[in-house]
Amino acid sequence: MTIFKNFRLGLLHVAVAITLVPITGVLNRIMIHEMGILATLVALFIILPPLLSPLQPILGQYSDHHPLFGYRRTPYIVLGFLLCIGGAMLTPFAALALGGNFWPSLPFAFMAFFIWGLGYNLAVVSYLSLASDLSNEGQRSRTIAVMWFMMLSGVISTAILTGRALDQYSPEQLVRVFLTAGMVSLTLATVGIVGLEPRNATKRSGDRHSFREAIGAVIDNPHARVFFIYLIMLLSAIMGQDVLLEPFGAAAFDMSVRETTQLTAFWGGATMLALLLQGVLFSRFMTKKTGAMIGAIVAASGFGLIALSGILQFQPLFVPGIIVLGLGTGIATTTNLAMMLDMTTPTNVGLYIGAWGVADATARGLGNLTAGAVRDIVTFTFGSPIGGYITVFLLEATILCLALILLRRIDVTAFQSEQQSVTTLIAVAGDA
Repeated sequence: MTIFKNFRLGLLHVAVAITLVPITGVLNRIMIHEMGILATLVALFIILPPLLSPLQPILGQYSDHHPLFGYRRTPYIVLGFLLCIGGAMLTPFAALALGGNFWPSLPFAFMAFFIWGLGYNLAVVSYLSLASDLSNEGQRSRTIAVMWFMMLSGVISTAILTGRALDQYSPEQLVRVFLTAGMVSLTLATVGIVGLEPRNATKRSGDRHSFREAIGAVIDNPHARVFFIYLIMLLSAIMGQDVLLEPFGAAAFDMSVRETTQLTAFWGGATMLALLLQGVLFSRFMTKKTGAMIGAIVAASGFGLIALSGILQFQPLFVPGIIVLGLGTGIATTTNLAMMLDMTTPTNVGLYIGAWGVADATARGLGNLTAGAVRDIVTFTFGSPIGGYITVFLLEATILCLALILLRRIDVTAFQSEQQSVTTLIAVAGDA
């Protein structure tokens, strides 16, 4: 695959990320802090994409076997983006409606976020499948790296521009920002997809594994079970802050909408720096397991600094805490992704990758929903919103430390040896 095609695939990844930033970096803060909506409900809206992620194997398999107009992926990518962008553009209207007339507006809000989540999953599984179609095995690591780097760059740029646009917050300006972001996302998706996929695709007979098969593969293997639980604990802790950082900044330090929106840029920039350093420098001097351990420790330290900033009411610790959290996230992402690729077998790559994808989606949903619920419970029990946020951040740091205990039990070599033995026995049985 050429660099130009790789860049256009990256544009698709950027386009879908642009729909995320205003929702998880602006709307969550507006709904929780300005409107006083329960953080649990806001988290439930925001985790709809991971909640719907078990549909990805079904959607991907359907596109494998049902090409439209001579294209296997393009029609599904287009439909996914139309739903994703359309739903995202409806979410500020839904939020404002909830603020004015809560119960009658609740079904409309669920519909808007559901459309966004459904389109997000359809778009992602379709363009990642297209990336696999267009690149051979040796090119896929580079393809994903370019797409990830472009996505993070898009997240940072969107956060900065969105923050500037909302320097003077008003409901009308909020709607304008979402509509503008939607149009930019649609433009990038159009430039990325037109003419990218060759026409005259035929039905594919290759295997694509279901959600149940992926979970079954994990349950049947003790090494995979430990890694699955470890991934859920690690990712739920790291990603559970998505819905709460911006409202915490507003509640604890009276930060404006623009200032809290910039927090995404700080986090994204630190994550990108860690990805580059880990890939270029640190990976030469440490094992993947050691890198994963360091990433978790650094991320836990970031949560500690964020919690301490609230305890002491000392804002200068807040942004450095987010930067440290971003560094830990970047290190943990690269090392655990590498471990994840090692925890597969040549005959069942798709099956185990599907299982790790389920772990990622489960962790994101569980982390955000638990964070929102804990914040609400502590807030209403003790009458301290800031105390609710601090409790969540300390809980996430604790979960990361507990994940390190599981990490010590993970043995990639033993997993690969066991799978090789199973494959050999099957082959011998087949010959017999």
